[in-house]
Amino acid sequence: MSIAAPEAVSTNPLRRLAGDIVTERGFDEPLPPGAKKFSFSRTRAFARDPLPILLDAYERFGPIFSIRILHASGVFMLGPEANHYVTVSHADNFRWREGGLGDLIPLLGDGMLTIDGAYHRRARRIMLPAFHRERIAAAGDVMLEEAERATASWSAGHRIDLYHWTRALALRVAQRALFGFDPDANSRDFDPAEEFERALGFYGRDYLLQILRGPRTPWSALQRSRRRLDGVLYTEIARRRARGGLEGRSDILSLLMAARDEDGSEFSDQELRDQVMTLLFAGHDTTTSTVTFLFYELARHPEARAALLDELDRIVGDRPVRTRDLAEPPEQLEMAIDETLRLYPPAWIGPRRNVEAFEFAGRRVPAGAPLYYCSWASHHLADVFDDPEAFRPQRFAPEAKAALPKGAYVPFGGGSRTCIGMRFGQMEIRAIAATILRRFTVELQPGYEMSIRQMPTLSPRGGLPVTIRAR
Repeated sequence: MSIAAPEAVSTNPLRRLAGDIVTERGFDEPLPPGAKKFSFSRTRAFARDPLPILLDAYERFGPIFSIRILHASGVFMLGPEANHYVTVSHADNFRWREGGLGDLIPLLGDGMLTIDGAYHRRARRIMLPAFHRERIAAAGDVMLEEAERATASWSAGHRIDLYHWTRALALRVAQRALFGFDPDANSRDFDPAEEFERALGFYGRDYLLQILRGPRTPWSALQRSRRRLDGVLYTEIARRRARGGLEGRSDILSLLMAARDEDGSEFSDQELRDQVMTLLFAGHDTTTSTVTFLFYELARHPEARAALLDELDRIVGDRPVRTRDLAEPPEQLEMAIDETLRLYPPAWIGPRRNVEAFEFAGRRVPAGAPLYYCSWASHHLADVFDDPEAFRPQRFAPEAKAALPKGAYVPFGGGSRTCIGMRFGQMEIRAIAATILRRFTVELQPGYEMSIRQMPTLSPRGGLPVTIRAR
């Protein structure tokens, strides 16, 4: 194609580790202050629960600081001004591919999350029509249909893992609404939701285990799941190419197959696969996490749930939820979703590398440093959000939300890299939540205590066991 594809990134862990060490030793000026000495215990603690470490560093060093994780130091920037600086005002100085998001390439390939520059802009331009409001409204019918289907077998006293239930549902929605796939075609011997869970499990393992290669390692399990997922994607691509690609469809895969560059060239099968895999991942994983955390908080805050039910009863009554009920977001539901995304932003961290040296808040950062903005930590800053650990949907009432500083609330990123599927994901969360709330109460099972993992999106470690009750 006229715009060259990005250069391959090594997946050899030792080569990448060595590259990070060499890069850091080559800096011509020191990194910002922070915990820059080697500490294996800090590395393990950060992998288990990074939030307290980041918030403590913010209190000690301010909005920009360094932390050494295992072999190399990274620069963290927290707070509204930092988020706006990285994602909007100076976004051109930061690269995704050379940062930690490159770690997703073994699963996703060169999709929207792992590319930069002209290649990214071109891919985004091609995909945008698939996410226009009218397309999302049409997808709402699929979302509600699948949500009704998934709850049809629920009854009083029914016990489920809500996290895994939501993943299976969200992946069916992504397959149908985004790509026109038949999610039942391979259901007898292949479960895409389970394969994604196995693949993503790699990123939740200890750093040292991720380095290992060979049979029976987490890397081997990731590659095996990728091959099975690839088999489905390449089969569908080949089928559509044989039938002329579009087949009268308007889903995103058809749009990608029909796209042509200025010189008339088209996406290769590999490029199609990478974009589809990325959107399947992003299109179901963030919804899975947000729906799960939403119902976790509603189970713990009956007053917030009561406000949602009053609103839903006024809008819907006893009939099934319809897409038009959700097109203009119900206020109480939207505030609860916004507050959930504040407490648990799925894409909790934004790894980058800066192209040129820069200064922020009086601190210099040399070119090529591993750098991170972190929505999860920024959303928990007490000088930005009062009582930040509390679940308070009212903090996102329209006037209060409008009064937030730029960059204070960034669950979907910002600027030109704002999540392309943001509106799709918001509609899907509303559809699933409204379908459940209309008929059921979700209760936490006795003794359950939440523990959060990062792999790479936030999720409850071990799932979310719940009991279903009829309203």
